[in-house]
Amino acid sequence: MIYLDNNATTAMDPRVIAVIEREMRGGPANASSQHRFGQQTRARLDEAIDRIGRAIGSDLSGVDAPRLLITSGGTEANNLALAGLGPPEGVIMTSRVEHPSVLAAAEAAERDGRAVRWIEVDRHGIVRLDDLAEQLDAGATPIAVVSIMSANNETGVLQPTAKIAEICHQRGVLLHVDATQSIGKVPIEVGALAADALTITPHKFHGPTGVGFLWVRQGVDIRPSMRGGEQQLGTRPGTEPVPLVIGAAEAIRMAVSECDEAAARMTALRNSFEAQLRQRLDASGGPPVVVHGEGVSRLPNTSCVSFPGLDRQSLLIALDMVGVACSSGSACSSGSSPPSHVLIAMAAAEEEVRSALRFSLSKFSTEEEVNRAAELVCKQILKKMSRQPVEN
Repeated sequence: MIYLDNNATTAMDPRVIAVIEREMRGGPANASSQHRFGQQTRARLDEAIDRIGRAIGSDLSGVDAPRLLITSGGTEANNLALAGLGPPEGVIMTSRVEHPSVLAAAEAAERDGRAVRWIEVDRHGIVRLDDLAEQLDAGATPIAVVSIMSANNETGVLQPTAKIAEICHQRGVLLHVDATQSIGKVPIEVGALAADALTITPHKFHGPTGVGFLWVRQGVDIRPSMRGGEQQLGTRPGTEPVPLVIGAAEAIRMAVSECDEAAARMTALRNSFEAQLRQRLDASGGPPVVVHGEGVSRLPNTSCVSFPGLDRQSLLIALDMVGVACSSGSACSSGSSPPSHVLIAMAAAEEEVRSALRFSLSKFSTEEEVNRAAELVCKQILKKMSRQPVEN
């Protein structure tokens, strides 16, 4: 199987597996226990949290330092940010191209009577800064939080987060950035982002599933969404998954240190893949190849491609049967394969929405895999156009 669905999840790096295994073999590990085992576990957990902070340019030591809240993953971190930042009755602002965990949280708040304002995006899916400013200035109700992803999970398009932060902070509004897709692909440093809260999801950069983080700037309060013990000062109670946090620390260390080299490789492979699709289909009389986000800054590993005239779900199944794993949108909604809410928000043509597939590489992807995948994609497209058997 050629795995090109790395924006959904990545293979865990063997070095991360080794770190987690070593921690798990060390015996019981509850960082809240008062005995020696618990104290030793607390020390290892705190050291791992500090390493994660350093990887994103944040010193977490000291009484008034930023906080790194441990969650079960990116979805919980995003939900915690939207529910817990800013005035509890304040307006939530976000865009229609966000991850389902942000969209669903905002829509649920809206159904419960909380005001939500939707920021417009342009044809590439980039937040319109003029609309952001206008909506921040509209109405008397205070804005609780603006939530924008740093990079889109379907198209890979990067958002101007520093400019968004400047507009928000000029008005005293908090900014939450979902950085789930960015780490290990583009440089991420909280100072440059100027965000007030940041979501981190290790399984997107070759770390473990089942753990995530919400970084919160110093001086920013956040209300808990859960009740339980006093772990994490009661903001997010529950026994910390120490082996997963330690594995995540190793994963983010490698993702940051290897980012430049990995990004260069993935960019070259992505560009080659897109060029091969165009060359092969053009030479064979195939459909046009529409690459969404082409021409603007996007992740080095992501190709969201439409083949007008074809059906995305049918093509997805055909590719799966010949050994190419890709997706037709967000992994959180691919079970029912609804049309891409991202492309719809970008006002893409209906036939482009119907035929869009996402191919996403990782640092482990090879030139041989990409070349073979391009060949198989084109063969399956031509097969569906001609309805004649194509030899794999």
